[in-house]
Formats: sequence, structure tokens, C-alpha cells
Amino acid sequence: MNKYMVAGVLLVLLGGIGLAIPVVTLQQTTDVASIGDLKLQAQEETSHPIPFWASGGALFLGLLLIGGGLYRGR
Repeated sequence: MNKYMVAGVLLVLLGGIGLAIPVVTLQQTTDVASIGDLKLQAQEETSHPIPFWASGGALFLGLLLIGGGLYRGR
């Protein structure tokens, strides 16, 4: 496999994952207050949506790179 096909496969995988999981949720723990050995912590959840056009574009570009790699390999 040449470098175009490797890049294409990676983009296809990332695009497919982006389409399968449209929202990524992360948790963050922060210290709210600390008095001596006592710590008060809070957990915050933030969600980051993955745009459909970015996932679809990565998938399409990956397929183009795989096709170009196959064509160039002939």
C-alpha cells in the first residue's frame, strides 16, 4: 500500500467513526474548594458535536485517496 491509500484508510475510519458517534461527551473534575485535607470537587460534562459535513467530507476524501492510490498503483 502506498501513502495515498494509508491516508485514505485513516480518513475513511475517522469519517465512519464520526458518523457513528455524532456527539462526544467529556467529563472534567475540578476542585471547588479545599480546607486543609478536605476537598470539595465538582464534575462537569461537556458535549462536543461532530458536524455531519466534516464526517462525510473525511469519508468522501478518504475514498478518493484510496481510489487514487489504486489507480496510481497500476
